[in-house]
Amino acid sequence: MPDIQFSVNGKNITADVEADTPLLWVLREQFQLTGTKFGCGIAQCGACMVHLDGQAVLACVIPVSAVAGREVVTIEGSSGPVAEAVRNAWRSLDVVQCGYCQSGQIMSATALLSDNKKPSNEEIDGAMNGNLCRCGTYQRIRAAIHQAAQTLEGQS
Repeated sequence: MPDIQFSVNGKNITADVEADTPLLWVLREQFQLTGTKFGCGIAQCGACMVHLDGQAVLACVIPVSAVAGREVVTIEGSSGPVAEAVRNAWRSLDVVQCGYCQSGQIMSATALLSDNKKPSNEEIDGAMNGNLCRCGTYQRIRAAIHQAAQTLEGQS
């Protein structure tokens, strides 16, 4: 088995697993970063969303070999003004119902607002399209993203 080196949440790590092991399982099983959830395993639900070099990606379908030498950020390591604004809006609007999908939702929302400080409803819907919520909190998710955007606008 190859040693695959990459960074997770700012810490350089080495994964001693088969190169085709999905990143999701390396994060959860080898490094106990269980905020990244398993939902479907086929890139359809968004529960496993992480940031790879700043971009939102689905960890269930990315082989760990594809992240060698790169930076992965999970919900546990998500920080900074955008992440804080998103988390505060999520709490303020009581977005979470069951909570299972929320780490993926938050990671997608953070990626969106990092690239687009004032997204329209259509842009939010497009960016969040890969994230499913069995509880149907989509209206609260959209409202929270708008609230986080307003918070960030006030910080400029």
